[in-house]
Amino acid sequence: MRILVTGGCGFIGSHLVRHLINQNNFEVLNLDALTYAGNEANLSDIQNQDSYSFVNSNIRDRTAINEIFSSFRPNCVFHLAAETHVDRSIDSPDEFIQTNVVGTSVLIEEADRWRNSLSAEERDTFRFVHISTDEVYGSLESGSAKPFVETSPLNPNSPYAASKAAADHLVRAWFKTYGLPTITVNCTNNYGPYQFPEKLIPMIIVAALEGKAIPIYGQGENLREWIYVEDFAQAIFQLSQKGVPGETYNIGSGEVIPNIEIAHKVCDIMDKLESKSEYLPHRDLIEFVEDRPGHDFCYAINSTKARNLLSWQPKISLDDGLQRTVSWYLANQNWWAPLREKKYSGARLGQLPSAKLVQ
Repeated sequence: MRILVTGGCGFIGSHLVRHLINQNNFEVLNLDALTYAGNEANLSDIQNQDSYSFVNSNIRDRTAINEIFSSFRPNCVFHLAAETHVDRSIDSPDEFIQTNVVGTSVLIEEADRWRNSLSAEERDTFRFVHISTDEVYGSLESGSAKPFVETSPLNPNSPYAASKAAADHLVRAWFKTYGLPTITVNCTNNYGPYQFPEKLIPMIIVAALEGKAIPIYGQGENLREWIYVEDFAQAIFQLSQKGVPGETYNIGSGEVIPNIEIAHKVCDIMDKLESKSEYLPHRDLIEFVEDRPGHDFCYAINSTKARNLLSWQPKISLDDGLQRTVSWYLANQNWWAPLREKKYSGARLGQLPSAKLVQ
């Protein structure tokens, strides 16, 4: 198979590219604009393999996208290129609209144009896999509320979530109107190695290591569902093979906990792995800060539909995954240290005087 991955130098995208090449021996073309969260070093271990190629371009560049389809001739597209950080979307919503909405529109138009040039058999097997988020469903009112299912109405609350919901609608429309065989995946919070250090878990690790404040919104009561990134990469690949065109699938772990508990778990692991640190106990570094606007209380999704179809379930528990993640960041400071210059400095946590990295 020849697979086009957009956003393959990002966090989830790089894990997917590595999975496609190392586990399945597919030919992969990685299209990435290398914005602040895109990093070629994420794929340094495979960048010289014959089955891997990279194009530095933007999904909004119609000419470049058209040329990629014509020359590479993909059997499948995994669309992960997106602006993702909620805080950034609050400060710069237009960037999210341009990439997540306009970019998706360009990509699916060119994918449909390419598919129509294929033979009947090739058209039937072509797949466009769109990776979205649980945030498009909005917020659950409490941790005891029933998790969102694939038929739950989209009710986004942040500019980021709204841009992803718009992209979801476009992908659905291209299936219904033009017959493009799309599969949409709404995922929970991914975590693991190679995640940009402004995100919650790596932010906590790096701040704890350096003895800096660990900023947590509100009282840390907001609930999130977490899935280890390698489990998610395996799931979306299986969906590309077995998913039904036109369908949406939720992928999550079922492990939903408050943000403050995530912070406590990471700090406790740091206490053990950095037992000689002068900053023990690391929990003392936690600082509660003013909540961000429109902060959704709880995200949780029901993954039964995908699990039944794929006979799939996550292999890595949250506690095991956090242990692996903290160990990786401690062992790979040469990866994240250069990224410090790209840290978020907008109007949210970036203004906390004692915080050097942000959530």
